[in-house]
Amino acid sequence: MNEIEFRVARLADVEGIFHVRTAVTENAMTLQQLEEMEITYSSVAEMIAEARCAWVAVDAQSIVGFSMIIPEDGCVFAVFVLPAYEGKGIGKRLLKAAEDELFKEHEAIWLETEKATRAAEFYRRMGWRNEINVGDGDIYLEKHRF
Repeated sequence: MNEIEFRVARLADVEGIFHVRTAVTENAMTLQQLEEMEITYSSVAEMIAEARCAWVAVDAQSIVGFSMIIPEDGCVFAVFVLPAYEGKGIGKRLLKAAEDELFKEHEAIWLETEKATRAAEFYRRMGWRNEINVGDGDIYLEKHRF
Protein backbone atom coordinates (compact mmCIF):
# COMPACT_ATOMS: atom_id res chain seq x y z
CA MET A 1 0.00 0.00 0.00
CA ASN A 2 1.27 3.44 -0.95
CA GLU A 3 0.67 6.57 1.07
CA ILE A 4 -3.03 7.34 0.95
CA GLU A 5 -4.02 10.70 -0.53
CA PHE A 6 -7.10 12.44 0.90
CA ARG A 7 -8.83 15.12 -1.16
CA VAL A 8 -12.13 16.67 -2.17
CA ALA A 9 -13.94 14.48 -4.70
CA ARG A 10 -14.01 15.44 -8.36
CA LEU A 11 -16.48 14.53 -11.08
CA ALA A 12 -13.96 12.00 -12.41
CA ASP A 13 -14.20 10.15 -9.07
CA VAL A 14 -17.86 9.14 -9.37
CA GLU A 15 -17.15 5.71 -10.85
CA GLY A 16 -14.61 4.97 -8.10
CA ILE A 17 -17.07 6.11 -5.44
CA PHE A 18 -19.66 3.66 -6.76
CA HIS A 19 -17.04 0.91 -6.91
CA VAL A 20 -16.33 1.38 -3.20
CA ARG A 21 -20.03 1.65 -2.33
CA THR A 22 -20.88 -1.64 -4.03
CA ALA A 23 -17.78 -3.50 -2.79
CA VAL A 24 -18.29 -3.11 0.96
CA THR A 25 -19.33 -6.08 3.07
CA GLU A 26 -21.47 -4.24 5.64
CA ASN A 27 -24.55 -2.37 4.36
CA ALA A 28 -23.78 -3.73 0.90
CA MET A 29 -25.97 -2.54 -1.96
CA THR A 30 -26.01 -3.21 -5.68
CA LEU A 31 -26.16 -0.50 -8.31
CA GLN A 32 -29.81 -1.43 -8.87
CA GLN A 33 -30.64 -1.04 -5.17
CA LEU A 34 -28.90 2.34 -5.10
CA GLU A 35 -30.77 3.42 -8.22
CA GLU A 36 -34.08 2.48 -6.56
CA MET A 37 -33.11 4.99 -3.84
CA GLU A 38 -32.34 7.57 -6.58
CA ILE A 39 -28.61 7.33 -5.90
CA THR A 40 -27.18 7.22 -9.40
CA TYR A 41 -23.97 8.20 -11.16
CA SER A 42 -25.69 11.35 -12.41
CA SER A 43 -27.23 12.33 -9.05
CA VAL A 44 -23.88 11.94 -7.27
CA ALA A 45 -22.08 13.82 -10.06
CA GLU A 46 -24.61 16.63 -9.73
CA MET A 47 -24.07 16.83 -5.97
CA ILE A 48 -20.28 16.97 -6.42
CA ALA A 49 -20.59 19.65 -9.11
CA GLU A 50 -22.87 21.84 -6.98
CA ALA A 51 -21.18 21.77 -3.57
CA ARG A 52 -18.15 20.71 -1.58
CA CYS A 53 -19.83 17.53 -0.38
CA ALA A 54 -17.56 14.53 -0.91
CA TRP A 55 -14.03 13.42 -0.08
CA VAL A 56 -12.02 10.49 -1.32
CA ALA A 57 -9.09 8.41 -0.15
CA VAL A 58 -6.85 7.42 -3.04
CA ASP A 59 -4.18 4.71 -3.17
CA ALA A 60 -2.14 4.47 -6.38
CA GLN A 61 -4.81 6.40 -8.33
CA SER A 62 -7.63 4.11 -7.14
CA ILE A 63 -10.37 5.29 -4.82
CA VAL A 64 -10.35 3.15 -1.69
CA GLY A 65 -12.82 5.12 0.44
CA PHE A 66 -15.13 8.10 0.41
CA SER A 67 -17.34 10.25 2.58
CA MET A 68 -20.28 12.35 1.48
CA ILE A 69 -22.55 14.92 3.11
CA ILE A 70 -25.80 16.71 2.43
CA PRO A 71 -24.61 20.21 3.37
CA GLU A 72 -27.97 21.96 3.64
CA ASP A 73 -29.33 19.26 5.97
CA GLY A 74 -26.26 18.94 8.20
CA CYS A 75 -26.17 15.23 7.37
CA VAL A 76 -23.30 12.80 6.96
CA PHE A 77 -24.73 10.79 4.09
CA ALA A 78 -22.02 8.15 3.64
CA VAL A 79 -18.64 6.94 4.84
CA PHE A 80 -17.35 3.78 3.15
CA VAL A 81 -13.93 2.14 2.85
CA LEU A 82 -12.95 -0.91 0.80
CA PRO A 83 -12.66 -3.98 3.06
CA ALA A 84 -8.93 -4.40 2.31
CA TYR A 85 -8.31 -0.87 3.65
CA GLU A 86 -10.36 -1.06 6.85
CA GLY A 87 -8.59 -0.54 10.17
CA LYS A 88 -6.02 1.88 8.75
CA GLY A 89 -7.60 5.16 9.91
CA ILE A 90 -9.04 5.98 6.49
CA GLY A 91 -12.64 6.09 7.68
CA LYS A 92 -11.67 8.40 10.55
CA ARG A 93 -10.00 10.87 8.19
CA LEU A 94 -12.91 10.79 5.76
CA LEU A 95 -15.46 11.27 8.55
CA LYS A 96 -13.44 14.16 10.00
CA ALA A 97 -13.41 15.92 6.62
CA ALA A 98 -17.20 15.56 6.41
CA GLU A 99 -17.72 16.75 10.00
CA ASP A 100 -15.41 19.75 9.57
CA GLU A 101 -17.31 20.90 6.49
CA LEU A 102 -20.72 20.50 8.15
CA PHE A 103 -19.63 22.28 11.33
CA LYS A 104 -18.88 25.39 9.25
CA GLU A 105 -22.65 25.90 8.95
CA HIS A 106 -24.25 23.74 11.65
CA GLU A 107 -23.98 23.50 15.44
CA ALA A 108 -25.29 19.92 15.39
CA ILE A 109 -24.93 17.36 12.62
CA TRP A 110 -26.58 13.97 12.18
CA LEU A 111 -26.52 10.65 10.42
CA GLU A 112 -28.49 7.41 10.28
CA THR A 113 -27.03 3.92 10.25
CA GLU A 114 -27.95 0.36 11.13
CA LYS A 115 -27.88 -0.18 14.89
CA ALA A 116 -26.09 -3.51 15.24
CA THR A 117 -23.14 -2.84 12.94
CA ARG A 118 -19.46 -2.07 13.09
CA ALA A 119 -20.33 1.28 11.50
CA ALA A 120 -22.56 2.21 14.44
CA GLU A 121 -19.77 1.31 16.86
CA PHE A 122 -17.32 3.37 14.81
CA TYR A 123 -19.56 6.44 14.98
CA ARG A 124 -20.04 6.03 18.72
CA ARG A 125 -16.26 5.83 19.20
CA MET A 126 -15.94 8.99 17.13
CA GLY A 127 -18.19 10.91 19.54
CA TRP A 128 -21.61 10.56 17.95
CA ARG A 129 -24.39 10.49 20.59
CA ASN A 130 -28.11 11.02 21.29
CA GLU A 131 -29.04 7.69 19.75
CA ILE A 132 -32.66 7.36 18.66
CA ASN A 133 -34.20 4.24 17.11
CA VAL A 134 -35.86 5.26 13.84
CA GLY A 135 -37.25 1.87 12.80
CA ASP A 136 -36.17 -1.03 10.62
CA GLY A 137 -33.09 -1.53 12.81
CA ASP A 138 -31.73 1.93 12.04
CA ILE A 139 -30.58 4.58 14.48
CA TYR A 140 -30.19 8.35 14.34
CA LEU A 141 -27.00 9.77 15.86
CA GLU A 142 -25.86 13.34 16.25
CA LYS A 143 -22.71 15.22 17.08
CA HIS A 144 -22.33 18.77 18.33
CA ARG A 145 -19.62 21.21 17.37
CA PHE A 146 -18.57 21.81 20.99
